[in-house]
Amino acid sequence: MIQVICEGHSFEREIGLILALFEEEPTIRFVKEFERQNGALYIRLSAEPKPDGVKAAGSLEAEGRRHDRACFRPYAAHDEKGMRKTAKQAVMYTLLMLLEEYTGIEQGWGILTGIRPAKLLHHLLSSGMSREEAHRHLTADYMVRPYKLKLLQAIIDLQLQVVPDFYDIDQELSVYIGIPFCPTKCAYCTFPAYAIRSHTASVNPFLEGLHYEIEKTGEWLKRQDRRITSIYFGGGTPTSVTADDLDRLFAALHASFPHMDKVRELTVEAGRPDTITREKLAVMKKWDVDRISINPQSFTQETLQAIGRHHTVEETIETYYLAMEMGLTNINMDLIIGLPNEGLAELTHSLEQVEQLMPASLTVHTLSFKRASEMTQHKERYRVAGRDEIRRMMELASSWTAAHGYRPYYLYRQKNILGNLENIGYAQPGKESIYNIMIMEEVQTILGLGCGAVSKLMKPGSGKLMRWPNPKDPKTYNDTYRQLIEEKLADLDKVYSESEGALASAGS
Repeated sequence: MIQVICEGHSFEREIGLILALFEEEPTIRFVKEFERQNGALYIRLSAEPKPDGVKAAGSLEAEGRRHDRACFRPYAAHDEKGMRKTAKQAVMYTLLMLLEEYTGIEQGWGILTGIRPAKLLHHLLSSGMSREEAHRHLTADYMVRPYKLKLLQAIIDLQLQVVPDFYDIDQELSVYIGIPFCPTKCAYCTFPAYAIRSHTASVNPFLEGLHYEIEKTGEWLKRQDRRITSIYFGGGTPTSVTADDLDRLFAALHASFPHMDKVRELTVEAGRPDTITREKLAVMKKWDVDRISINPQSFTQETLQAIGRHHTVEETIETYYLAMEMGLTNINMDLIIGLPNEGLAELTHSLEQVEQLMPASLTVHTLSFKRASEMTQHKERYRVAGRDEIRRMMELASSWTAAHGYRPYYLYRQKNILGNLENIGYAQPGKESIYNIMIMEEVQTILGLGCGAVSKLMKPGSGKLMRWPNPKDPKTYNDTYRQLIEEKLADLDKVYSESEGALASAGS
């Protein structure tokens, strides 16, 4: 039990996020006065506004010990929003210092929660800050530690090499195509993914709707004369559908979308090796797919069975070599740190297997307990590694990738991620995924087509996003796709017509 008294502020939600960095699913009570009981943790946090900033003070009592901390933050801006932001940072800063002192655990990302770190650093740099000023800002305002800043800066430097027009890329857009079927659903997954064998009646109606959405979106793109940066087939597992279905989808794309010869990258997340056949690989090769994923997640067979992946380690390896043989050589593989019953030994074994293959890119995820997943709903069935072992596993992955010529090029964090760590995409030079950079840094419109796809509509020059989700389940998508496409295209017209008007006004 954690009891918290707030004085001069009401940052209960933010306090809960910081506490969750140190203890999984903490039990928190916000009280007016402490109710003393065995084993409780008592925290008092105050915020006092001053003419030029906010003074925060805090105390933490537990097990007969007391810790006290205080800090002063100058106002970022003197309007109501800026003053509230300063107060929140001061309180969070104070709380983090108290908890780090009490637990002995250092949080590399400081008080950053729910924020994309690379996107934040990009924003600071593009606003005119020098690298040194931006780093000081992240250190002073968010307590980001130097080793995380070093990682962030390396990622940003590489992203700007991969996409030289990064800060002007919002004049283009990217496309995500969601196919919501899988052979089986993994225990950790919350993506729209439906076992295809039990949803066979939904497949053809879904594909009919997706073809219609591709056609209508293509008409809009042609009217706008918009170029596409990248196209990404995800899901689900796109290769769950037949080779003929895939062939027709690619044909529809080329018939409907403008400037297909200018698309910088076309990715298909084949993902599950038990869905990949020679015929499907031939279709992807025919349509010049640039990049595919074949995702082992783990090279331990017992782990695959525990998480509901009904394929073998041998199938992963055989499928990889088949794709390479057929000329699809830009292959990504995913590994997940912290899967059930896995520790440092199992990750070492997986990396030894990866070393035999040396895929073009390797994405290292840290397991996240997502609210709707089977694993989260039945945590008692799944034993996962502790914080210290998870940290050592991430350190091993980081040192292994560096030693084998892979460079980190994108990073993202999630709530309820083990060890408060991160997911990092590593790639051999020249094999970085442009789409992954676009979706993580949110620098342009992403048009989401298909079931469960979320569009992020961005007015060029604004940096502001409007989320536009498609239905998550095939039946609702099949029943409503004509109406939803009409509404989405109307919103797109508003976003881009406002953009044109703003540009014309700025020019005059």
